Amino acid sequence: MSLVTLLPFIVLIGAMFLMTRSAKKKQQQAADMRNQMQPGSGVRTIGGMYGTVKEVNEDTVLLDAGPGVELLFAKNSIGAVLTDDEYNRIVHGIEHDLKSDADVVPDDASSLTETDASADDAAAASDDKPVDLGKKDADDEPAEPAVDAAPAEAKTDEQPKKTDGGSEAK
Repeated sequence: MSLVTLLPFIVLIGAMFLMTRSAKKKQQQAADMRNQMQPGSGVRTIGGMYGTVKEVNEDTVLLDAGPGVELLFAKNSIGAVLTDDEYNRIVHGIEHDLKSDADVVPDDASSLTETDASADDAAAASDDKPVDLGKKDADDEPAEPAVDAAPAEAKTDEQPKKTDGGSEAK
């Protein structure tokens, strides 16, 4: 056999070796992550449940999933060990913001261009009269003349009345 005929087999064996090596590497990283679990750390199971590690045994982990709820999981069912900030953000909704000391940017640009005195003048001017947005309440509309009301009532009387299926409906 020549080298050209053996080359596809060699490439196939090499690819299989690389794939199994990367899978073993991922399994080793997951095992190391599970072995580093300590009581008090937040975890996510492979099923998507979040909890705090209460106790770690040889093959099992006792999780605190809420007040009075303790769950026993196999160590292999732990999908990720989370940092404290990430666990608090996901479970409790607490955002750890590093930019909390930064200046607050206003929602509108007008406050950036006005001075304090002109801002007070603008506020006083805006209080003088209300802004008309074009929306009318029923009380604000002028009352229609009584002459127009009678034909409207007559029109409603002219419409046929509905029955409950008596002999006229057939």
